[in-house]
Formats: sequence, structure tokens, C-alpha cells
Amino acid sequence: MLNNIGLPGLLLIAVVVLVLFGRGKISSLMGEVGKGITAFKKGVSDGSKEIEDATADSARDVTPQNDKDKA
Repeated sequence: MLNNIGLPGLLLIAVVVLVLFGRGKISSLMGEVGKGITAFKKGVSDGSKEIEDATADSARDVTPQNDKDKA
């Protein structure tokens, strides 16, 4: 259904949206979308950092110690 809209259809939709909502409302909406995307990216990076920190804390050194008493 949506695969045959084409460029003229998209331009018509953009003009209708612009007329209905106005330039100021659309620009403020896009600003909020940008802030949301930024917050989402920050949350994802913070979450991955927490996971890396947790795995680094749980990792342990399993190399055998070289005791001079055994030699």
C-alpha cells in the first residue's frame, strides 16, 4: 500500500502537515524528537557501560601464582 506513494505523494503529505500544524509547532516537535534520541543514545551507552563494569568486577585473575616455597 505504501510502496507506491512516490515523491509527489510525500510532498503533498508534507504540505498538508505543514498547513495543519504550522512551522513553529513542527520545529518544536522535531526539537523534542532530537532530545529524545539524544537521551535514548545516552541511556544505551550508560547501560552498556554498567554491564562492562559489572563484568569487569566479576572477572578474576586465574593465572597461577609463582610461589618461591614450592621450588
